[in-house]
Amino acid sequence: MTEINRREFLKSSAQTGAGLAAFGGITFLAHPERVFGANDRVRVAVIGLHGQGWSHVREYSKMNDVELAAFCDVDENVLDQRLSEAEKMGMRRPARFIDLRRLLDDKSIDAISIATPNHWHSLQAIWGCQAGKDVYVEKPLSHNWWEGRQLVRAVQKYDRIVQHGTNSRSGKAVVEGIQKLRDGLIGEVYLARGLCYKSRNTIGRAPEEPVPGGVHYDLWTGPAPMKPFTRNRFHYNWHWIWDTGNGDFGNQGIHELDLARWGLGVTFPSKVSALGGHFMFEDDQQTPNTLNVACQFDMPDGKRRLLEFEVRHWISNHEAEIGSPGFGSAVPAALGNDAETQRKSKGSPNTVGNVFYGAKGYMAINGYDSYRSWLGEEQEPGPQASAGGNNWRSFIDCVRTRKKENLNAPAEEGYRSTTVLHLANASYRLGRTLNFDPEKETVIGDDEANRLLCDGDRGYRDSYIVHEEV
Repeated sequence: MTEINRREFLKSSAQTGAGLAAFGGITFLAHPERVFGANDRVRVAVIGLHGQGWSHVREYSKMNDVELAAFCDVDENVLDQRLSEAEKMGMRRPARFIDLRRLLDDKSIDAISIATPNHWHSLQAIWGCQAGKDVYVEKPLSHNWWEGRQLVRAVQKYDRIVQHGTNSRSGKAVVEGIQKLRDGLIGEVYLARGLCYKSRNTIGRAPEEPVPGGVHYDLWTGPAPMKPFTRNRFHYNWHWIWDTGNGDFGNQGIHELDLARWGLGVTFPSKVSALGGHFMFEDDQQTPNTLNVACQFDMPDGKRRLLEFEVRHWISNHEAEIGSPGFGSAVPAALGNDAETQRKSKGSPNTVGNVFYGAKGYMAINGYDSYRSWLGEEQEPGPQASAGGNNWRSFIDCVRTRKKENLNAPAEEGYRSTTVLHLANASYRLGRTLNFDPEKETVIGDDEANRLLCDGDRGYRDSYIVHEEV
């Protein structure tokens, strides 16, 4: 896709000046870079507290060199509950914000940690960069391909530390497993298979209703089209609506997709094809709950590598033992005969991870913290390990040192993985294979696909436009 096409699509011309950021009618001048002493604490604001944002709070609260300076949420009910819970944890009460733009005006805040719905990720991260903040942004990096590209440009333009929330990249055993692949443990790796089998029940039908008290729905909607309020367009179920989410492929699956691409040692695909559907349930969900994706990567040496991905939503098996008892983050087996113990002994109902296939064997990586390998035609057990890590710790360390090269999950890697995600979803929605030019980053000969990668005709509402970061 060309930049001219995108300009015509957005019909936007407002650009930021050097070192000066303007948005939503507010202007910010990036503050001078802060130098952290040994006893200084990084002042972090968490944006979005309903779900994953509380995990951010818990992780930062364990760090002696971090101060949770502010909470921001457009649902005041959630916001006040989280502020109360923070005080019960013995934390100094963070400042209270509803609108992120007001928070970004506080020059004492060093970094923001974003855990809002997908349609907000890129815009809020760009605003943070423009305001001179470092940014931790949850996965997926973007709601569509084009805005992710603009976020990467903003990271470079404003010279910010930006970490993507793909936690596997900080898992010690996962890092070891990837290095084993690089060292040739299973031979030449030609195929990665990403698995996202999660037990998901129907979301049912939700009627339109008045916006609940304390909810700033216009702010919640932000860049997305304004639609009448329903419970299925709001907390968590927004994942299954195209205007705001990317389905389970972009929810849980982006972790495994990122890891699959990492293990293969590839960047952008040349060909992507996806088939699937929304099976079993008649409800408000728009995104597929079952999806099969195939990606082809052309290597510099003329060889090809393949990435398969599968999303399942219901009853499934534990492929390559992933999710079975004792394999990493799965629930370990326990002694006893009671029903709960028997349930735990079966492990997780989910199968979330990756399988890598090579000339000498295969390797399975379970979630964020474990790998196992099987070698030779007899599939004899090979090296294995289980050890976690902390993506938030990696982020804070880099905020303090200003060493971008030490980020475990930099925005650039998140952008590459989310590009594959968006290509696959576009293939599914259009019902055809997409041929992608990795150099020009455009779908070849398919204007409709290129428009969809820019969110089609959805566009951006006034005051919430993602501009070109040139």
